[in-house]
Amino acid sequence: MQPKHIVLIGDSIFDNGGYVGGGDSVIEQLNRKLPEKTKSTLLAVDGDVTEDVYAQLENIPNDATHVFISCGGNDALRIISILNKPVESVGHAMDVFTDVKNQFEERYSRMVLAVSKKVGKVTICTVHDSVPEYTTRALTALSMFNEVILKEAFRINAPVIDLRLACNEAQDYSPVSPIEPSVHGAKKISDLIVRVTQEHSFSVNKSSVYR
Repeated sequence: MQPKHIVLIGDSIFDNGGYVGGGDSVIEQLNRKLPEKTKSTLLAVDGDVTEDVYAQLENIPNDATHVFISCGGNDALRIISILNKPVESVGHAMDVFTDVKNQFEERYSRMVLAVSKKVGKVTICTVHDSVPEYTTRALTALSMFNEVILKEAFRINAPVIDLRLACNEAQDYSPVSPIEPSVHGAKKISDLIVRVTQEHSFSVNKSSVYR
């Protein structure tokens, strides 16, 4: 069997070591589950946004075979303040959200292209949306970001880990910070990473959703 090297890039969905209260993070649980001749590297950084992924790409190992991307949540957090912005009409509000979506789509699309040029086997994660403290307004805004993420994944025929469906329980989120994966959430995420790596046929050039 050809050796596999899994690389995790993005934000604190993967780099959640500070939120598990002494438990095992995503990368620690992943390393325990990997079969012989498979290894993993964590390049994701807590707090990073889409534009920060380029710096992570500079450190991708030469023998990397699979890259998993989880970012966009922090981009969404940066625009939360616009939810309280006064507007003249519903149409004006939609114009504001359209500008936000278009800007994110341009950034995210360029990032995914850069990653796919580095490593052929790319898997993309959506942004989770079951955090108890999210308001309905925030969830509506977040759906725009997930629409972009899914569109880009399908455009390059990449498999998708849908964290909206996978991390759907309160215990999946950290008591330290309610938007970060707990030990329980990390288990689900690491299980799905292993599953995609072992089961997905990248040669068929077709997207599949894992949950």
